Amino acid sequence: MGNLTVSTSPHIRSAVTTQMVMRDVLIALAPATVAAVVLFGLRALLLIAVSVATCVLGEFLFHLICKKQQTIGDLSAAVTGVILALNLNTQVTVWQMIVGALFAIIVVKCFFGGIGCNFANPAATARVFLAISFAQVGAQVPTVYTDLVAGATPLGNLATGSELPSLVDMLIGNRGGSMGETCVIAILLGFVYLVVRRVIKWQVPTVFVATVFVLSWIFTKDIHMALYYVLSGGLLFGAVFMATDYVTTPIRTSGRMIFALGCGILTVLIRFFGSYPEGVSFAILIMNILSPYIDKLTAKVPFGGKRK
Repeated sequence: MGNLTVSTSPHIRSAVTTQMVMRDVLIALAPATVAAVVLFGLRALLLIAVSVATCVLGEFLFHLICKKQQTIGDLSAAVTGVILALNLNTQVTVWQMIVGALFAIIVVKCFFGGIGCNFANPAATARVFLAISFAQVGAQVPTVYTDLVAGATPLGNLATGSELPSLVDMLIGNRGGSMGETCVIAILLGFVYLVVRRVIKWQVPTVFVATVFVLSWIFTKDIHMALYYVLSGGLLFGAVFMATDYVTTPIRTSGRMIFALGCGILTVLIRFFGSYPEGVSFAILIMNILSPYIDKLTAKVPFGGKRK
């Protein structure tokens, strides 16, 4: 007994740092970023650069003014900037991008204590804020290659019964939409990388996407249309890069499954019965708020204890 060491938690430590995790996320986002520039032109690159620069500078200035330790080196602000930009379309103006990035970093992240303390995903929350505030965020924007009439997004076509792009076009990104959501292949490459690097678990995106597929199949009674609902909009991007956020999702695997299931259900309900054609960011934000309750529901009872 004399050899026992008594210390406070955490008792399990890892050599993996926040910077290492965020660097892997940036690498996983690289295919979608490259695809955005190829499909939407240099304006996409400009908007992504503005978003990242604003997030990093905003966090730096906030900590400088508040005399807090600088944290921009952990790359989390850069990740937020990339994810936010890829969630938007190229009709968003530079000043609107700056407003959204500052909202994500200052209001959602820094005001609540910085990384590890924010109650919701900053990029998802800023996307919802911009969608409510500015009509351009939800506008239907074509890629530089698409010949679709008015550049309608597949979700818009599904809602109106218009002609849909081919499944090949859906995979390669030759269709309208936000910068990071159109090229499915690029998103899947990022997903595989994150799973291989053990940054995320495959179950959460899978449950999220599978829930949307099954419910869309039930509502449409058409498996082909259900597949389009999966490939359309920001579902895959949100499932891979936002619904897997460490901070704003439940701690335990069982809780994360419930979280993903809830995201899928809410996404379908908003898409089919809401006023917005897309519901991924709204669904993730709502489930972020419910995460503490899911953690309480799925918490393990200590040996000899009672569940409260």
